[in-house]
This record gives sequence, C-alpha cells and structure tokens, in this order.
Amino acid sequence: MYVCICKGVTEKAIREAVYQGADRMRDLKECLGVTEQCGICACHAKQILDETLRERPSQMNNFLSASACMCETPA
Repeated sequence: MYVCICKGVTEKAIREAVYQGADRMRDLKECLGVTEQCGICACHAKQILDETLRERPSQMNNFLSASACMCETPA
C-alpha cells in the first residue's frame, strides 16, 4: 500500500528501510523522501516505523547503529 503519494513510497519500502537500519523519521526522510512535500503521510509512516522496530529481531539491533540508514538515495 502507498503511504506517501508525493514520493511514491510504499509500506514495504518503509519496512525494508527499517530492516536496513532506519530507526527514526529523519532516516526515512533521508532515505525515501517521506514527509518532504505535503506531510500528510507522517502519521502513517511513523506508525509503520514503530511497528517494524518492534518486530525487528533484537539481534539485529546490536549490529545497527542508532542513526544508520543504508538505503540508497535515488540519483
């Protein structure tokens, strides 16, 4: 499902970003562009971020730094 229509960001893309190390809204903004334009997606994106962080295996948290975001930004 699309979360951010402005940037074409899906729920799956947000979850993948979290599994790659994004753990703050700032990381999602940098990696995916979420909330950069109209901002309507912010609440839903935050909800998905929080849910995915709770689901992320605890072992993974040991290997990811607090502000790591390994998403590739589009050229």
